[in-house]
Amino acid sequence: MYFSLWPGRPYPLGATWDGKGTNFALFSEHATGVELCLFDQKGRETRLELKEVTNFTWHGYVPGIGPGQRYGFRVHGPFAPEEGHRFNPHKLLIDPYAKAIDGDVRFGEEIFGYRWSDPNQDLGFSDLDDAHLVPKSVVVDESFDWEGDDLLRTPWHETIIYETHVKGFTKLHSEIPPRLRGTYAGLAHPAAISHLQSLGVTAVELMPIHHFLAYPGHLVDKGLKNYWGYDSLSYLAPYSGYSASGSLGQQLREFKQMVKALHNAGIEVILDVVYNHTGEGNHMGPTLSLRGIDNAAYYRLVDGNCRYYMDFTGCGNSLNVRHPQVLKLIMDSLRYWVLECHVDGFRFDLASALARELYAVDRLAAFFDIIHQDPVIADVKLIAEPWDVGEGGYQVGEFPLLWSEWNGRYRDTVRDFWRGVDSRMAEFAYRFTGSSDLYQFNGRNPSASINFITAHDGFTLYDLVSYNEKHNEANGEDNRDGESHNRSWNCGAEGETDNLEVLRLRRKQIRNFLATLFLSQGVPMLVMGDEMGRSQRGNNNPYCQDNEISWLDWDLQEENEALLDFTRQLIDLRRRHPVFRRRKWFQGRAIHGSGVHDILWFNPDGGEMTDQQWNDGFTKAIGIFLNGEEIATPGPRGERIIDESFLLFFNAHYEMVEFQIPHRLQDWEWLTIIDTTKPRFVQRGKRYIEDKPVQVEARSLVVLQRMGRISRDDED
Repeated sequence: MYFSLWPGRPYPLGATWDGKGTNFALFSEHATGVELCLFDQKGRETRLELKEVTNFTWHGYVPGIGPGQRYGFRVHGPFAPEEGHRFNPHKLLIDPYAKAIDGDVRFGEEIFGYRWSDPNQDLGFSDLDDAHLVPKSVVVDESFDWEGDDLLRTPWHETIIYETHVKGFTKLHSEIPPRLRGTYAGLAHPAAISHLQSLGVTAVELMPIHHFLAYPGHLVDKGLKNYWGYDSLSYLAPYSGYSASGSLGQQLREFKQMVKALHNAGIEVILDVVYNHTGEGNHMGPTLSLRGIDNAAYYRLVDGNCRYYMDFTGCGNSLNVRHPQVLKLIMDSLRYWVLECHVDGFRFDLASALARELYAVDRLAAFFDIIHQDPVIADVKLIAEPWDVGEGGYQVGEFPLLWSEWNGRYRDTVRDFWRGVDSRMAEFAYRFTGSSDLYQFNGRNPSASINFITAHDGFTLYDLVSYNEKHNEANGEDNRDGESHNRSWNCGAEGETDNLEVLRLRRKQIRNFLATLFLSQGVPMLVMGDEMGRSQRGNNNPYCQDNEISWLDWDLQEENEALLDFTRQLIDLRRRHPVFRRRKWFQGRAIHGSGVHDILWFNPDGGEMTDQQWNDGFTKAIGIFLNGEEIATPGPRGERIIDESFLLFFNAHYEMVEFQIPHRLQDWEWLTIIDTTKPRFVQRGKRYIEDKPVQVEARSLVVLQRMGRISRDDED
């Protein structure tokens, strides 16, 4: 093939089609030469030397090249691993700014920069060409008819998140056509959206959809696959394996169509993004993109021994967020997904790693400063996973304004409470009311706390109450992988059982967890399938299980119809009653003159909690009054918000506890609406007046709603 090559422009980076041809631009600070490699339909390669360099950006314009054209780069420069340089022109490289990538990396010795048999390991140089194993970047047509679609901007305090996986959510759905199952189009199908709407969730948080390394060598040898996708290879391209329509740019259009369909249903799209590391791994990993483009610029290397990588992620490498081009790559990626793909927000995997400018996590890191002042990104939902695996990486409560956080302390506290271990009731109270001890000091609101009991990483809710130990044998690592301290309780039998008492207790515990989650202040996150009892057979790390272990079994809808109905009713209760989703913190006083505080805490005898009960670690029962007449913040038009009031009785004790309604609340009639010993919300619930005691069975939660005021001569 013959192509003309014009000088082109250094910006924007990547491949940009203008209707007549395509401009290509690649940043490499230490390269000595860059070749643009164009591939025809038969895989034949044509190389064009990019001779124009502006501010370390190598660029050129090829007239006549348009959407669907496959390409890559070969980058020349020193191969000196001990100095941080791993250039190797025998390796075809993925464009970090590609908007589409055709297919997966195929595993083989050729994709490594060294020969496997070389006694010097990664210090040796491989001249094996890998173009036949590396997927090609694709020129795309970015035009799309959004038909007026825009970001939904659901207020944080009204947000309910559903964490899910594009493939796993629909792969087994019988009402979705087989060719669409497990794809963006499958998630956009009316049958999938109908389930989300019936739940009442307001946002889906999608596990990684950036194009990732699907077949790393250690999994290929075991016949397994990277299912979760936390090994990104490109930060602007949707993974082609989730496309039903094609991989030559069609995946981008299909992704946008999915976002538009979800928006039409009132559901936001939040992406789980992995900017802390890439799929190239440590010094022994393959050369696929950034390593071969400019290893020393893109990755954090060990000071004094640049052969090795700083690893704050446990995945072999860490991006060098101290370098301005790496920050630019991250910001360009974020803006692209918002502006061009209408994504509503992001959850940042191992976000603490992004704040490491030197070694320690720094709240004033450049990454946060750039986010804070960016007019696009500062206005979308930002969620941090506030930890990494490095020293000092656990940073729950330490992120700055604009950020919400996965609240790991909420997860741990609620798990401990309901399994009955010794823990301070004060800790539970903080978590239930939005974790003011973590987020109030720097001006954040309860929505800074993303509350969750389970997440993709760990047990499902069903497994949390069914297993004391992880069972990860299917992962092929002799059950060594995954978290060993799960704060779980199997209720008396490990795994599957026919014991009716154990099964009854497990179902009650699931309802306890769900009710606590959706009645807490903050933003609740529900994990795919927990609403219908999905199990991973005790596997708490199924990152490599692209099969029925991880996929959602939709037959569970009928098997666990009562649980599904209970979850829907909980979410509906939360959405109807602003007292469960306050915008601001409780003040612990009467605000609007009702004479009763906005929140009250009391022990089973109706008296106020004592300091000893708050802190002794043995208290397992508490009553909470939420005053719907004392909501300090106004509605969207400045109107005063008046809601119903509720009494919540928590009993994590192994015996029944009898609660007394506090004297100051006995002038009202109270109606039982939730009793977690029951499989569904209570119909025609028990009514309480004056000093009639409320019996709360062992390990259960009862919720009463305040009805009308009573006179003293009323009868029960």
